[in-house]
Amino acid sequence: MIIFMNQGYQNSRDKETGIAPDKGIVYDKELRKVLSRWELLYLSLGGVIGSGWLFAALYAASYAGAAAILSWIIGGLLMLTIGLAYAEISSAIPKSGGIVRYAHYTHGGVAGFLMAWAYLLSAATTAPTEALASTNYLTYLVPQISQSQIVYYSVVILFMIFYGLLNYLGVKVLGTASHLTGWWKLIVPAVTGFILVSTYFNALNLTAGGGFIPTTGTAPYVGWTAILYAIPAAGIVFSYSGFRQSIEYAGEGRNPQRDIPFAVVGTLLIALLLYALLQTAFIGALDWSRITVSGVAVTPGNWTALPNSNIASSPYASIITYIAEIKPLLAPILGIIIIVLLIDAVISPMGTGWIYTGTTTRSLYGLAANGYLPEMFMKLGKTKVPTLSLIVGLIIGGLFLLPFPTWQAIVTYEGSATVLTYMMGGIGLEALRRTAPELNRPFKLKGASIIAPIATAAAGLVVYWAGFATLSMVVVSVFAGLPLFLGYYGHKMLGLSEARANALGWGSAIVIALSLWYLYSATNGLSAPNDVAFWTFIVALSAAVGLGLLFMYRAVRPEAKLEIKAGLWLPAYMITMLIISYYGPFGLNTVIPFPWDTLLVAAVTVVFHYIAVAVAIRTKAIDEIIRSIV
Repeated sequence: MIIFMNQGYQNSRDKETGIAPDKGIVYDKELRKVLSRWELLYLSLGGVIGSGWLFAALYAASYAGAAAILSWIIGGLLMLTIGLAYAEISSAIPKSGGIVRYAHYTHGGVAGFLMAWAYLLSAATTAPTEALASTNYLTYLVPQISQSQIVYYSVVILFMIFYGLLNYLGVKVLGTASHLTGWWKLIVPAVTGFILVSTYFNALNLTAGGGFIPTTGTAPYVGWTAILYAIPAAGIVFSYSGFRQSIEYAGEGRNPQRDIPFAVVGTLLIALLLYALLQTAFIGALDWSRITVSGVAVTPGNWTALPNSNIASSPYASIITYIAEIKPLLAPILGIIIIVLLIDAVISPMGTGWIYTGTTTRSLYGLAANGYLPEMFMKLGKTKVPTLSLIVGLIIGGLFLLPFPTWQAIVTYEGSATVLTYMMGGIGLEALRRTAPELNRPFKLKGASIIAPIATAAAGLVVYWAGFATLSMVVVSVFAGLPLFLGYYGHKMLGLSEARANALGWGSAIVIALSLWYLYSATNGLSAPNDVAFWTFIVALSAAVGLGLLFMYRAVRPEAKLEIKAGLWLPAYMITMLIISYYGPFGLNTVIPFPWDTLLVAAVTVVFHYIAVAVAIRTKAIDEIIRSIV
């Protein structure tokens, strides 16, 4: 056993001591460490290549027209900076459920819980998203499924049950299945893209509707705002977010210190090339005369009509079908491609669905390891899988079908909630270099002092571009977890009395819920400006969260106060983002025009990055991790 002790560590330990232990160390050792480098890579690729490749090109084009190609490139490069930051952290601290645990290691309970809760909500939505995608394409083969809501959602639930059963068989079975389907999932979309480009590509589509960058329409569906808005809203971020899978399964890898950077960076580079090809192919293959809405042909360049058109339920299959009609000599080959495509349209989301079911399971495991949930969520079953976390994760995912019954509605929320948590990539990288310089880093990112703040800014920008309506829902749902944080972690770990914890938690939740309801009603479903309602909402939200944390600070044990102070920057940042979002072109009352809004968000996010790094603490969890390095 290697124990790192140097003067830098000792000085840091004397000044900064947060309680924040890691309760998962014992259970971490029981996890089966069987995943190879390629299985980790294909877990990440399997998370990236799911329903996104089937639908995101259509939705991205509906927002940004041909310039959706730029949306994929910009989104991919931004996610790559985030992935590089996580590559260093996860290779140094390879933990299952890692992303929900890292903020806890650097900032303690308040920031750690808010980030972990946001991540859980985002992870839990993905399995139902993929089940919806598989079911949508299945209706292309079996139209009777779509004729009854009961039958339709029964099929969705059956897919989710299958995901759970496969996960229960163990991580080795899951890794093998993901590796085997990974090649299929990679080859089919790549071949589809090449076939479309080589058989039917109309270069005029690249300028349809007024030029490559859309110049007509209403904000945020015009110009560069449309290109940026498409990144979170069309499923682009949702698709790229799959890179995290190798990080989530790191505690079950054979050699995660070496293999995770390979899996993370490799996945993002492959995904960027693949999705740029698919978007280009999709745009070039559009035949506007064959695209209809309610039987009426769509005007060339009317990109916003695509989600309501006859190709929306199965974009690539529909396009290849009419290409076969236009070019009958290719019909036999294209007919085979359609069959393969429809099979893949069911299999590809399934593969992503079972991977994300495991991610949700490990997120709940990570929450329990942080002390935010009871230890029972870490207990492993016969197959060395946290069984209760698996079951609860499936139930949470099923519940998300109620407020978000469509693929696009879920991916917009999921992508934004996920990327909010990705802020901790750049922040965590620099924070750990300051608070734990002796931590063994098998992969040490060059230029980290430049890349880390860029990664944080990238995450902040993508969240902002999702728009005020989505951002407000994400922020409120994150703060809605306060009753759990105060009632369990605040009481069990920080010494807050049970009565006070419940009063603070539920009081805050009620105020937050009522303020959102008022804002929603006064702004016509978050679509019309109402400054009085907005500022009432902001004041109520700030008071509910701020007073809750203030009363908590005054009541907890002295050594716990440091955790609260170290986490205050995060709710302050989220509320600041809400204000900028409301007054930007992605909000309800445009006062700050593009691009000044984007520059302002980037600058504000970088300021909060350095604040977060400065207030990071040396937690007991990091001490325990360093002592456990073998």
